[in-house]
Amino acid sequence: MAVLPLGSERLHSIVNLQLRVKSTYILGYRSFLRMLFRSPSAPTEAFGINFDNPVGLAAGMDKKGENIPNWENLGFGWIEIGGITLHGQDGNPKPRMFRSTKHRALINRMGFNNPGSEAMVERLSKQKSKKWASIPVGVNLGKSKITPNEEAEQDYAGTMERLWEFADLFVVNVSSPNTPNLRELQSGSQLDRILTACNAVNKRMAQDSGSHEKPILVKVSPDLANEQITAVADTAIAQNCAGIVATNTTTSRPTENKVMRQQGGLSGVPLRSRSTEVIHLLYAHTGGKLPIVGVGGISDAESAWEKIAAGACLLQLYSALVFEGPGVTKTINKGLNRKLNENGYKNLADAVGHSHRS
Repeated sequence: MAVLPLGSERLHSIVNLQLRVKSTYILGYRSFLRMLFRSPSAPTEAFGINFDNPVGLAAGMDKKGENIPNWENLGFGWIEIGGITLHGQDGNPKPRMFRSTKHRALINRMGFNNPGSEAMVERLSKQKSKKWASIPVGVNLGKSKITPNEEAEQDYAGTMERLWEFADLFVVNVSSPNTPNLRELQSGSQLDRILTACNAVNKRMAQDSGSHEKPILVKVSPDLANEQITAVADTAIAQNCAGIVATNTTTSRPTENKVMRQQGGLSGVPLRSRSTEVIHLLYAHTGGKLPIVGVGGISDAESAWEKIAAGACLLQLYSALVFEGPGVTKTINKGLNRKLNENGYKNLADAVGHSHRS
């Protein structure tokens, strides 16, 4: 229930390392993983991108993009790496990641620890020259701690420009609770400034490369008041964002005992209800016109279906991979296909937001 003997962050690093090393050096290991964990297809489309299944790996699990070609072998339909900031940073002091098995929850106060955008270009270039994912790859954009909020747009847009060629979509993360004052950037004028800068980079990079602009999404906090959440959605729509990610981690706690006293953002089962509320709110407020990625407490087909019913067209998980194991994605997609058949839906898109129509 408390911190694991080796520490949650250490175990997290070991899992990423083992997946990368075994997939690279053990002949047939990727095929072995696919045989065990490959998900049944549950195709859907969002932001002009086709997804073989809706279940994605949330940002934070592969912060450095170390396993981009390997996550699909565990059944994921798409992945999001990062968060990545313009400048490299160590993040907050350790220990900074904790788990509660009792609540099936993680708490982290990582603080956007990452090599920085310039180092990531070198890392991703080398990886792409050898092997790349055949599933969509998203990049989570964060703000460097040393960058004042008044200059935040330069940080986000600068990272986006450097990593543009590697991403199928971008997520503007202004809602992490672990960088001081970051959540202030969710306010209308500041978010508007950031999205304006990112849109300008997106347009220029698309023109220079002779290709299409990449979808830009905004990740929202579950701790905002409902009126603030709908204001974020209004700004996203005004800036022609492709969608919204609901939600980031929460600073609220189901109890104040033991590990729950640790500061940071909580993810996992205790976040399930509020994230679903936020999805329902956003779908109703936008009339279903702003695609929503549902994340927070998804651990099985029932919780995934709940998010889709509320209005999510895509899903993400992280904590469930820790507590349920690598078979969770396969289990969820099998369950979603069963739900579609039981409810008479031809495809996932038809089921999105059905709780608003019943």
